[in-house]
Amino acid sequence: MKYKRTRPGSNLLVWSLVAVAYAAAAATLVIETRDPEYRDLSRIGHMTIHAPEDARRLGAAQVAALYRARSGTPFSTLSPGSTIKVVWPDGSAETVRITDPSSPLGVEPVPGTQQAPQ
Repeated sequence: MKYKRTRPGSNLLVWSLVAVAYAAAAATLVIETRDPEYRDLSRIGHMTIHAPEDARRLGAAQVAALYRARSGTPFSTLSPGSTIKVVWPDGSAETVRITDPSSPLGVEPVPGTQQAPQ
């Protein structure tokens, strides 16, 4: 019986692409601000995607700071370039990108990712 052999590197390439795609999909962290640990934050209260951008940035930065503080490795968690999907208390959601972990406005909304409540 003859088996059709593929190029030796093609299987490795396919599996590498699968692993990279999976890692990219899993890289966005989802934070529900309706959860008890985030609900009482001062900047979260009645936040929606209809709030001004600076208010949403402050709220998302506060959520990111609390997540970072509660993680086991606070200085390497949510490094610049990381993305977070923030679900606001009304159920609306948006994705934000970490730009500067030490700044109160250290996140920026990713354009086009705002979702109305479901």
